[in-house]
Amino acid sequence: MLDADFFRRWLVGIAAAVDREADRLTELDSPIGDADHGSNLRRGFTAVVAALEKEAPDTPGAVLMLAGRQLISTVGGASGPLYGTLLRRTGKALGDAAEVGEAEFADALRAGVDAVAGLGGAAPGDKTMLDALVPALDALGESFGAAREAALHGALATTPLQARKGRASYLGERSIGHQDPGATSAALLFEALAETAEGADGAEGGRG
Repeated sequence: MLDADFFRRWLVGIAAAVDREADRLTELDSPIGDADHGSNLRRGFTAVVAALEKEAPDTPGAVLMLAGRQLISTVGGASGPLYGTLLRRTGKALGDAAEVGEAEFADALRAGVDAVAGLGGAAPGDKTMLDALVPALDALGESFGAAREAALHGALATTPLQARKGRASYLGERSIGHQDPGATSAALLFEALAETAEGADGAEGGRG
């Protein structure tokens, strides 16, 4: 079962991954976006960690809803509303339960991903964050590690695509040949999720 502490550690892990990869995300965003994806996400997830240290919600749903609100209020561009919506809707779907199972989390995350798709009007194949989110979600039932791999492959597979949504779509065929920064940052969420789960498994083993 996954408790509030698990989700706090997940978000701290995301913040660390975003901080580590921020320059690369901005570099990917330079030719097809506004060259601010990494810096925007770094600011947003730094604010999320600060808010969690201050408030410490005691349910998984509350943790994710707080994170989503912070991202929406602190991140400029499209990424704040998109990632904020993803986390808020996932948190709302989890409700007030003190612990949730992996299947419940996967169902809630699907509600979050559906909300992102509705907000941006995008679908897999449009060269957006959904190209990492949807494959990862489909693999989540297998394991967190499988979701991490699916997200990574999904992000890499955006390179030959032509963007059909978002800022990159204005470039038309010139968007071909560039890996999508949103899909790349989305893959970081699942990288951090797998690492959080692996850390929890190690802690369980240590206590055993």
